[in-house]
Amino acid sequence: MAKATGGKNTVKVVEALVRPVIEGMGVSLWDVRFEKEGPDWYLRVLIDRKDGEPMDTDTCADVSHAIDPIIDEADPIDQSYYLEVGSPGLGRRLTREEHYEALKGQKVAVHFIRPDAAGRRDLEGILTGREGSAVTIETAEGPATFEVAAASYVKLCDDEDLF
Repeated sequence: MAKATGGKNTVKVVEALVRPVIEGMGVSLWDVRFEKEGPDWYLRVLIDRKDGEPMDTDTCADVSHAIDPIIDEADPIDQSYYLEVGSPGLGRRLTREEHYEALKGQKVAVHFIRPDAAGRRDLEGILTGREGSAVTIETAEGPATFEVAAASYVKLCDDEDLF
């Protein structure tokens, strides 16, 4: 298999390799991230329970042990990296279209790259939907629609005490 050269390409290759194994273990694949922090690279595989129950460390360890040899055998990554398998957490970021559909009706926080037309850098409200690249949330001031690319992140606000 050819080596993946870019971060996004690496993510797609790894996702295709590990998704069947992860789903076969009764959990769902939330996201795959290949990120550089300081001098080190991290391959982060984020998993979630299909039943909505909290993720436990034993499940993360089981998934890690199951996918590590598959990734090693395919060898899609040129440089050395650390494999981390974990939960996306309470403040999980919405990075894929299916995330927006799954979390419709939930409270989300948005941080814009640049202030929006109303001068806001941050926004929170109830996610009402995503159509193409346009996301709509219901805020205290009414509905707000923005382009996904305008936000540095959109994340779930699952516990008010955390935010």
